[in-house]
Amino acid sequence: MTARHAMNRLAEEGLVFRVRGRGTFVGEAPTHRRANSLLSFSNEMRRQGRAPSSRLLGRALRSPTREEAARLQLKDSEKVLWLKRIRLADGHPIAIESTRLHRRTASAVLAADLQSESLHAVLVRAGCLPTLGRATIAAEPASADDARWLKMRRGDPMLVERRIILDQEGRPLEFTESRYPADRYALDVDFVVEGQGGLRRT
Repeated sequence: MTARHAMNRLAEEGLVFRVRGRGTFVGEAPTHRRANSLLSFSNEMRRQGRAPSSRLLGRALRSPTREEAARLQLKDSEKVLWLKRIRLADGHPIAIESTRLHRRTASAVLAADLQSESLHAVLVRAGCLPTLGRATIAAEPASADDARWLKMRRGDPMLVERRIILDQEGRPLEFTESRYPADRYALDVDFVVEGQGGLRRT
């Protein structure tokens, strides 16, 4: 009974999976990140002993949407640099990222090899240091595009993170949407329990 309970817990955490008639097999543990900090994806994977890479789906300097202009505080007629990449760990797709960058990053980013190099490393070399940011995280069903690129089923659960990152001068630098299959990525959260000072034991 103890062994069965332990296997059930491992299955719930996604560390093993069961195949009817065949048995229980070791699964691939989801990637974890602390929610109160942000490493570049490349550094995050290397810290876990995994090999990061990217597949570049698109890169262009174009006119921004209204939301992009507002998020990046662009002036009239300023362009936005748009990137779309599949992020991989050990050759396995982990996320689709759509990134919009301020025009001042364009010359460095357009010339960079973003399939093997970290975008944040490129930005730092260009003198644009990612510093502070704010992210919103939501659950969404996978779209047809997600299913195609991430090898999953349409409608499967996804963890979607939308974030703004500021540079060393407090100016908006990056507006990114990262879309992760829920079984391949997780966020670890440290928290303080509020209101304990007013509680009394009964």
